[in-house]
Amino acid sequence: MDVSVVPSSFILSDAYPNPFNPSTSINLSIPEAGHVSVMVYNVMGQLVSTLADGHMNASDYSFTWDASLVPSGVYLITATTVNHASTQKVMFLK
Repeated sequence: MDVSVVPSSFILSDAYPNPFNPSTSINLSIPEAGHVSVMVYNVMGQLVSTLADGHMNASDYSFTWDASLVPSGVYLITATTVNHASTQKVMFLK
């Protein structure tokens, strides 16, 4: 019997590595199913990348952002659900 454990709280973990080159990974725990978006923005608030945008089941997820096509700098990874939001600052160094 396969038993999966549902996370008890919404958690956007620290990105690793950070600073990074050229990619970083981030883990997200979602306690309830629903629409989830995980977006990357530059410091001017412009959308740089969409890592997830759709319905997700309650579970733990891992995302990797490959920043090789953007300039060095500080970026914000934002995870949003209906009931939760969290932002993680990352630094890309070429």
